[in-house]
Amino acid sequence: MDENTTYDSADIRSRNPRFTQEAIKANRVVIDLLEKIGSQKGATPAQIALAWLLAQKPWLAPIPGSRKLERLDENLGAVNIELTAGDLGQINQAMSQIAVIGDRY
Repeated sequence: MDENTTYDSADIRSRNPRFTQEAIKANRVVIDLLEKIGSQKGATPAQIALAWLLAQKPWLAPIPGSRKLERLDENLGAVNIELTAGDLGQINQAMSQIAVIGDRY
C-alpha cells in the first residue's frame, strides 16, 4: 500500500483519515521503522506493531482486523516475536519524533 492506493467505497479504509493519500505518505516513516526492525527479526511490519503493543502492558490485548486467513496467521505470529528492551526503546524513541497524520477513526 502507498499513497496511490485507492479503496472501494465499501472498504472502511476509504473513510478512515489515516488512509488518505496525504496521511499514508506522511506516516510512511512509521512503516519504514517497522520494516527495519522486522527485517532484523524475520517478521512483517504488522507483526512488529502487534508485538510492540503486546509488550506495553500484560493486560493489553490488541484486536487486529483480518479479512483473510493469511492475515490472521500473520497476526498470530506476533506472539512469537521477542522485542528486546533496545528494540522497544528504539521504537518508542522513533515514535516520539513522528507526528502521525490523520485521526484514528
